[in-house]
Amino acid sequence: MVREHVSAPCPDPTDPSVPVRTCIGCRQRTMKRELLRVTAGSDANGLTAVVPDPDGTAPGRGAHLHPTAECYDLAVRRKAFTRALRAGKGLSTAPVGDYLDSRAVRP
Repeated sequence: MVREHVSAPCPDPTDPSVPVRTCIGCRQRTMKRELLRVTAGSDANGLTAVVPDPDGTAPGRGAHLHPTAECYDLAVRRKAFTRALRAGKGLSTAPVGDYLDSRAVRP
């Protein structure tokens, strides 16, 4: 008997050829262009850290995250960055938090 793979439904992409990714914070699938890509890199002190890759051009393994404080907090609390990037312990997430703070809309 041959089994057919059936994937989970994607959230209403207008064009089926649009890439869909999963946010590591809230675990919702959405279009890639709505998410922030992050990679393992170095912070200002040269220590291993999660760094934002808004252009999506950095080499290496990446993960995707909604650019909101809520999804960032969920990802930090669940230790999703370390798991998704397959990085060792002691991975700083401060550069991503700083990036999101700088993009936050202030009243």
